[in-house]
Amino acid sequence: MELEVRHLRALCAIADTGSLHKAARQLGMSQPSLTTQLRRIENSLGAELFSRGRTGCRPTPLGRSLLSRARPLVAGMTALITETRAEAARAEGPELHVGSTASRALPGWLRRLRARLPGTDVGLRVDVSARALLHDVADGRLDVAFVHEVEGCPLRVPDGLVHRVLVAREPQFISLAPAHPAAAHPVVDLADLAADHWMVDPSVDGEWDGLRRVLTAAGIDPPLLQGDYHTASSLISLGEAVAPCQPTSVPREDLAVRPLRGDPLAVRLLLYARPATPLDPLHADLAAAYREAAHRAAPYRAWLRAGGTAEPCLAAA
Repeated sequence: MELEVRHLRALCAIADTGSLHKAARQLGMSQPSLTTQLRRIENSLGAELFSRGRTGCRPTPLGRSLLSRARPLVAGMTALITETRAEAARAEGPELHVGSTASRALPGWLRRLRARLPGTDVGLRVDVSARALLHDVADGRLDVAFVHEVEGCPLRVPDGLVHRVLVAREPQFISLAPAHPAAAHPVVDLADLAADHWMVDPSVDGEWDGLRRVLTAAGIDPPLLQGDYHTASSLISLGEAVAPCQPTSVPREDLAVRPLRGDPLAVRLLLYARPATPLDPLHADLAAAYREAAHRAAPYRAWLRAGGTAEPCLAAA
């Protein structure tokens, strides 16, 4: 088996993320496929490149030696692909490739971008992994990425990217059944949810660790469920679970949204791009879209009016 650039890129992704699961997400492939590919690479070389343990994957001495030679090759090929794509885009017409983690500001942002950039093909890719989006920006597959960073779990940002902060500390609210006793109050205490099952999506970067850190600090140890938030909404409406949610979430008949007392859960909202990208107008459109989404969400609007810390982009919410 001869090593190809795709194999070297996979090895770099495993080393950068320290996890086969996260590396597979970053590469857009399944974990079993990546595990099989790594096994074939190691078999062809006759030695292990990574040691696997409970804390993840770490390069062996041989792995570190190979990676030191592989990274310049991968970077060179990435630069070649980026430049070629840029030339192709100039020939076919302007394009803007946007990436984002889930946000209710996205529809308003895309509407504003298309109005600002008539004739530009504005594409969107939504991913639960902020790290995967940032790597795609660095590699030239995306022009800009709007991501969130869980408080206490900083993102590993590729070198060379520039950013703007949209919201330095966005509080995370709680989603619960309208019949839940805590829903009778405008603000919910963590202690009132100690006996509930908490639902969290472990594939969202930092979400699992951030929630566990906050619950531990509060001295409570509720049962935790793992699953995506689409599944969570059906369990929450039946009173089977509670889950953190964005403050821009709009309550429904079967779902109540409440702020948590003291705002223990929070994220930072960030916009990333490569240095040549004009970030300021993109940031201005995103800020206006976020303000629009915040104004539509009654619980968030009430939180702001009650003295919640208002960011500049929320001044008119």
